[in-house]
This record gives sequence, structure tokens and C-alpha cells, in this order.
Amino acid sequence: MRHFTAMAAGPEPDLDQLVPAERRRRILEELRERRSITIGAVEQQFGVSPMTARRDLAALVRDGHARRTHGGAVLPDLAAHEDSFRHRLELERTEKERLARAVVATIETSETLFVDSSTTGFYVAQAILEAGVAVTVLTSSLPVMNLVGSADAPNVDLIALGGTFRKLTHSFVGPDTVRALRGYLVDRVVFSVKGVTREGHLTDADPLEAEVKREMISHAQSAVLLATAEKFDDRGLAVVCPLTDVDIAYVTDTSPEAIRMLETHGVSAHPV
Repeated sequence: MRHFTAMAAGPEPDLDQLVPAERRRRILEELRERRSITIGAVEQQFGVSPMTARRDLAALVRDGHARRTHGGAVLPDLAAHEDSFRHRLELERTEKERLARAVVATIETSETLFVDSSTTGFYVAQAILEAGVAVTVLTSSLPVMNLVGSADAPNVDLIALGGTFRKLTHSFVGPDTVRALRGYLVDRVVFSVKGVTREGHLTDADPLEAEVKREMISHAQSAVLLATAEKFDDRGLAVVCPLTDVDIAYVTDTSPEAIRMLETHGVSAHPV
């Protein structure tokens, strides 16, 4: 996604005198033309403070004209594309594959495990098939179901957790999914999240996805978090669970501060 960081011309002399409604109308024009805009761009173009820029973007979000992103806003349709499973599958692919190989190397024969609907979870399933380890995979992720179900892997058993299909994440959510997974107790859950807060909360973008992850964690003997470095700079709307519910975290390129935060909450951190 192309972010706009500076305008070609300096701010018009009277822009800082615009009434909020007119300023927001002009910000929306810029957003529609460029499809994304940063807080810094609003500051520079309209001669306002960072707080005012954030308020203006928040107003556009409330009116349904934009969707907030880290450091700015995008058009709603672009935000949906960025949140989609297909789009996220290619983001940080090398890091996700490293995480997947690291956790699969620890899986023992005949283990049972929940694999969540994250793209990192997809790469875990892929690594399981490549390793040829004999396991039972329980998942709410349609891509994982398709991957495992179509593979020539007689050692891997698949249990699909159905429910209400969520197109954005290609996953099943809702009461039927939760009810289905409550019928199982597994050795471990392998999952990722939208973000990890400094206060020690795991978060997800969608409350229904967060509910499924929460139930998976509560029905697993061991909870294994897989997180790239960006997870410690991001956060979602819905709280999944406290970090203290996690036993092990495999992380990539993570700062020493993030490692200390994990260990403070009793998580065994493994950089890969």
C-alpha cells in the first residue's frame, strides 16, 4: 500500500483557520484521491497539531468514510483488502515460515493440536505436512482444512470445526464453532494474534475470532504463541486472553524489551 507522507506544495496560508467541517471535507478529498493518508500528512498540509489530525481522522472513521490504520487512515474497501486472508498470507512470509518450522520441530508423534485461523497457522499446517509427522489437526480455518484435506498425508488426521463462515479470514466462528471445539481436549494450541499489548494482553481484530482462540487456549494442555516483531507494535479491538495464559512463544526479530515482557508474564520465549 502506498502511504502519502508529504504534499508537493506547502500549506495554504489560511488552512489553519478552516472550520473543522471544511478541513475534514478537504482531508476526505485527499484520502479519496490517494486512498491512504498519514497523520503527518494531515499535519503538514493543514497546519494542525497531531492531536487535531487524529481527531479529524477519527471523525471520518465515525462517519464511515475511512478506516484507521497505524499512523493514519485508508479507504474502507482498501482496509478490508489489507485484512483479508489472501493479502496477509504473503506478508512476512519468510518470518512466518521460520516460526512454523520451529514449532513443528518440537511436535511429537500422535500429538493433537488446535491450529487457529491465522496465516501463521496455515504455514504451521504446511510445515506439518512437509515434515510428515503423525498428528491430529483440529482447525476452524478453511484454508488449513483444504490444505490438509487435499494432501497425500496418511499420517495427518483432520477434524474440521464448522460454524458461521467469515469471508474476510476464511474461517468459521460463532457459537457452533465454540460448541464444537469444547468437545475436545488437545495437547497444544498453535496460534497467532493481531497484537500483544505492553500490559500483557493478546488481542485480535474481531471479537468472534478472539472467542474461538480463547476457547482453543482453554482446551489445550499447552498454548504456543507465534509472533513476528510487528505484533508487539500492534493491537486489535478484542482481548483474547492475558499473556499469562501462554506457555511458550516463538518470536522473530523481537526486541529485548518484548522478550523481557514475555518472560515477566511467565512465557518461555524462543527467538527464531
